[in-house]
Amino acid sequence: MSFMTQAQPALAAALWPAEARPAQRALRFAFLAVLGVVFIALCAQARVPFYPVPMTGQTFAVLLVGTAFGWQLGLATLLLYMGAGAVGIPVFANWSAGPGVIAGATGGYIIGFVLAASLLGYLAQRGWSRSLPLTVLGMVLAEILIYLPGVPWLAVWYGSTGAQYLAEGQGAWNAAFASGLIPFLLGDLLKLLLAAAIVGAGWRLFGRKRG
Repeated sequence: MSFMTQAQPALAAALWPAEARPAQRALRFAFLAVLGVVFIALCAQARVPFYPVPMTGQTFAVLLVGTAFGWQLGLATLLLYMGAGAVGIPVFANWSAGPGVIAGATGGYIIGFVLAASLLGYLAQRGWSRSLPLTVLGMVLAEILIYLPGVPWLAVWYGSTGAQYLAEGQGAWNAAFASGLIPFLLGDLLKLLLAAAIVGAGWRLFGRKRG
């Protein structure tokens, strides 16, 4: 198992290499970014309606897009996703949109998606996505990056809105952990393993095509 340091193409770049001409490269970049936004938006609609943070397929999509796209395209895709939702395009869970979603209970997780995709893209371009154990490790680190802003943001939201959690008298931080972290751990693990398996299958297919 090698922690590679030299930049390598991510899966998307290996399957669809960039053209030499700047205009063609830009069109490819834009097409993949929009395609990634559509994919994340569709996965966001697969949800279990927990309150105030629904369980959705967004995390799965972010892990897959970040790993497959590399850090620049992955970062651009998630920024485009967040920006599209902020200006009113219904890309968030339950076809929601608007700055209120970003400022609401789930805003920290959306910011975490941007961080996670960037990290995964960087690691993928260092060869991590070509090793299943390193892919899984990278995705675990990315999940942590999603929760790092997500849970504190949710705690602040609880404190600022006075929203009541199911258990009366529960503090904002306890409520954030109970409703924004604990219920998602098993589901996120399963989504993580599925995303890692898809990336591994993509590299195996690419290897056969090259051969």
